[in-house]
Amino acid sequence: MSKAPSTPATRLLKQAGIPFTEHLYRYEEHGGTKVSARELGVDEHTVIKTLVMEDDRAAPLIILMHGDREVSTKELARQIGAKSVQPCKPEVAHRHSGYLVGGTSPLGTKKAMPIHAEATIFDLDHIYLNGGSRGFLVGLEPKDLDQVLMVNRVNVAIFQA
Repeated sequence: MSKAPSTPATRLLKQAGIPFTEHLYRYEEHGGTKVSARELGVDEHTVIKTLVMEDDRAAPLIILMHGDREVSTKELARQIGAKSVQPCKPEVAHRHSGYLVGGTSPLGTKKAMPIHAEATIFDLDHIYLNGGSRGFLVGLEPKDLDQVLMVNRVNVAIFQA
């Protein structure tokens, strides 16, 4: 495989002195965390997806969620004091984050956005987040997210059917 890319996400981690590992894999369109977990040989629960959403006022936000769970947008809205929350269209998510959907990282986004994370992510020893490019994840300890991001912990996970 080729060399891992330098992205705003990896530059932010290096600048903050956060230890991380780089993991390249063969990206599959619409494959999601199932594919990345399979390619890396890790539990999908440890692969954290970065979702760009917006509230009823069209204010963007990020939610971090386990790869094998879905976000209860109703519960997220309730916990953050919004009337509603819905996913952004891919082009809108790109405009807010600076990343292409499928390569979105919560690190080094184009615009500063509130970042909410499923609280149970922080119970894990190690997680894999998108490194800012399709087919590229970074591995790190969840506690290190608090050093580089202002994360609001929420309980909004629902099991996938």
